[in-house]
Amino acid sequence: MTPWTAFNYQGEYVFDAARVKKYWLQLHAGDLEPLPNDEAVLAAWAQFHGGAFQKATELGLQAGSAGSTVANKATCIYANYLEPKEKNRQTLFLQVAERAAAQSVAEPGNPNAYYWQAYALGRYSQGISVAKALAQGVGGKIKSALEKTIALQPQHADAHVALGAFHAEVIDKVGALIANMTYGAKKEASLNLFERALSLAPQSAIARIEYANALVILEGDKRMTEATRYYQQAAAMPALDATARLDAEMAQAELAS
Repeated sequence: MTPWTAFNYQGEYVFDAARVKKYWLQLHAGDLEPLPNDEAVLAAWAQFHGGAFQKATELGLQAGSAGSTVANKATCIYANYLEPKEKNRQTLFLQVAERAAAQSVAEPGNPNAYYWQAYALGRYSQGISVAKALAQGVGGKIKSALEKTIALQPQHADAHVALGAFHAEVIDKVGALIANMTYGAKKEASLNLFERALSLAPQSAIARIEYANALVILEGDKRMTEATRYYQQAAAMPALDATARLDAEMAQAELAS
């Protein structure tokens, strides 16, 4: 692989297998990924939580099917937060979407196989424009994969966040009537999904960020004060690992802009 842009705080979040196991439930409150038994996969997760996203991806891929989820998550988090070139971002998201789709065929009962497919396609869609992605038929794939994730794991907070954002963004791009008729996207569904996500993962910064965005999209200035409060809460969240630090910094940057 071409060297990826480094996480700015290398060394501040130090994880080994023992520390990953100790904090697993907190680290994975959003995606409910099961604690792996494979030491090679644990090593990949330790790299991921420390912010070594390229190394985590490499180790995950080397571990075979058991390492697919950590490889996909590490690639997505890196592409979303750290990759500076849009073309590279899109390539990485499409790689994950392809890998996760294959994983969902091989492991049809694995909710995170569907989730990372949806996440990657969702971020890809934002990069090329949501409207263009909808015209290409990507929207249906995202919605279906997220609904499958929740069907398999009803307490998957991150999938509730992503599906809530999907409803909001589709409404924003095509209007409430067409969004409902064509994609089954509804304002009430979006808001309910975010409320459910926060009840499932009350310490989630990204749930607050995405909820704030959806509030402004769906209800405008009358919810701006509430949206700002969610951003402030996200910015102040203590960061247990590298991804949480990136979430908090994104909120801080938005508040400063």
